Amino acid sequence: MSESIHTELVNFSMLEEAATQEQREELTRNVVNLYSLTSATCSKEQMDIYDAVLMRLADLVSDDGRSHMAETLSKLRRAPESVVLKLANDIIDVARPLLEKSTILRDADLIEIANRCTQEHMQAIAVRDVLSEMVTDVLVDKGEAPVKRTLAANPGAAFSDQSVNKLLHAAEGDQELQLNLGLRCDLHDDYIVRLIAIASEQVRQRLVEQGEGGTASRIPQAARLAAQRMSNEYWLARYDFETAQEAVIGRFGRNGLSEQLLRRFAEEDRFPEAVVTFACLAGIGLSEAMHWMVRVDTQPFVVMARACGLTPMTVQALLKIGPWRHRLSADMRMETFNRYQSLNRDKARRMVAMWRDQRMAS
Repeated sequence: MSESIHTELVNFSMLEEAATQEQREELTRNVVNLYSLTSATCSKEQMDIYDAVLMRLADLVSDDGRSHMAETLSKLRRAPESVVLKLANDIIDVARPLLEKSTILRDADLIEIANRCTQEHMQAIAVRDVLSEMVTDVLVDKGEAPVKRTLAANPGAAFSDQSVNKLLHAAEGDQELQLNLGLRCDLHDDYIVRLIAIASEQVRQRLVEQGEGGTASRIPQAARLAAQRMSNEYWLARYDFETAQEAVIGRFGRNGLSEQLLRRFAEEDRFPEAVVTFACLAGIGLSEAMHWMVRVDTQPFVVMARACGLTPMTVQALLKIGPWRHRLSADMRMETFNRYQSLNRDKARRMVAMWRDQRMAS
């Protein structure tokens, strides 16, 4: 299969020397459309071939051709990482759909793009369904008024205290930002008091009107978002564990996996790779590890981490990546770490043995 893809889709000497621009555009659309139809079942080797092909095609086609590539790839849970990152750093007309929707982009990627690209790139990032404090810190710091307004209106954006303070400062002369902040449901009381103090009379009146009637229309959307954030399936669907498993095992082999590698994946914000490595080190199935490392109840992870002898540094790193970055508050993270610290390793091993005996008996 991989050889057929290679021979049928890649003839770059022809493309570069003889093909017309129209032929290049057509081939590019055909390749990316074919990938979109087969992405769910592609092996890691096949994805790597598509990645290499699309990377080269991206250099041969027009803005419109790259825009089609980006729009198509932005809708996929499994997409070639290199070409997604390349297109996300392209001009905004190409990059926008990936910046707004692609789950392939990690926080580190979004931060780098925000630091080096345009305000329009930041504006696209600001509408993503889920934004961590790490990303919003950069957007609030570097973004101009439209970016700040969009962030404040995004219920999926999480803010650090530092960023909220900056937004409140910026809102002193910005009625739209005042209103967007006032309509958020996650502001602490002291921030609300400060907002009321700086809000114009017109904004105060609109906030009162929203509270009396208009807010009701926002409840279904807020409820939907809250339900999604509470769902393990919502978070698991954002990651490509199948490709990560094939890549990690293929590169390192099961005998080549170590805690050092696990911590490296965590520090690089590679959540799927970290889950695969944890599953292998713990001797549990990938599905089990996936669910343990997404749920708010962290007890199974705590017990297994202690039974495996993971060091405190590794556990702390794992608690800060993937869904836990968004689902666990600082207090919840600290409470989880304290439970890990206080758990005796022999007791943890007995608990794991008991779980396995119960599973075999059933």
